[in-house]
Amino acid sequence: MVTVQHGESVPAQLDSISAAAELRMVPSSRLGEAIAGTDVLFVYDFSSPALATVWSDADALRWVQVAAIGVDAVLFDGLIDSDVVVTNSRGIFEEPIAEYVLGQILAFAKDFRRSWDAQAAKRWQHFDTEPIAGSSVTIVGPGPVGRAVARLLHAVGMSVRGVGRSARDDPDFGVITTDVVDAVADADYVVLAAPLTPETRGMVDAAVLASMRPTARLINVGRGELVDTDALVTALRDGAIAGAALDVVDPEPLPPNHPLWSAPNVRLTPHNSGDVKGWRNMLQQQFITNFQRYVAGQPLHNVVDKGHGYAPSGTG
Repeated sequence: MVTVQHGESVPAQLDSISAAAELRMVPSSRLGEAIAGTDVLFVYDFSSPALATVWSDADALRWVQVAAIGVDAVLFDGLIDSDVVVTNSRGIFEEPIAEYVLGQILAFAKDFRRSWDAQAAKRWQHFDTEPIAGSSVTIVGPGPVGRAVARLLHAVGMSVRGVGRSARDDPDFGVITTDVVDAVADADYVVLAAPLTPETRGMVDAAVLASMRPTARLINVGRGELVDTDALVTALRDGAIAGAALDVVDPEPLPPNHPLWSAPNVRLTPHNSGDVKGWRNMLQQQFITNFQRYVAGQPLHNVVDKGHGYAPSGTG
């Protein structure tokens, strides 16, 4: 039994699976009606925590695939402690997210907003911009997304280092350290690409922001909860950092009256840094490919280390 848990967007390319198993499509709000007898669950509604609420009825579940790189919304103690295999959607979003990061860096350095404002006012006003070649970038989270970002930023002449769980030399980052406060101190840009785990939640706090240069910018493409939002708002208002580009925020979606909307030098996007045209189709095809491996008894791609909360680079 394969159950596809969806939200407002309903996947429409999974018919080929029905030849090998009964296929049920259910919205997240009705997952409890379908979870009994389900051995494969495709969490297409990747931000829904519905599985935890119906876990006691998941009597046959063997494999859960999440339609996202981050699986924090789906993981809970019962699932972590079980024998159920969890896989994610690594391989689809990394390059688009890296392009987004480069785009935000260019937008800051070239101050496109200033040019657009001048154009709207029909004002021809010359100004100097910043180079990005030679600028330093600290990437927090040397996983697949962080690695794609590092490679792209290297290609345009930026100097990159990483922050991860263990210190080591690395071909993409040069060096990976473990001390966030120290690693951000001389960075022109700090990019957050870490998974959300108990260890990373709130890791960018007032101390980390105070360690950054007043000319530095923060770019978050990981999870909003990596950052202490109140501390970030304060840092922006006080000029402790020069700006922030946030594709993810805490809370999300951002309420209309939230101070981040009006904080100085903030660029907000609606959690779409990896969502290039065709991404939904790619998610479905990726699941079909993994399902074929499941039926054939082959190792699944992108198996998540449930204890750590992400798929190690060497899997699948």
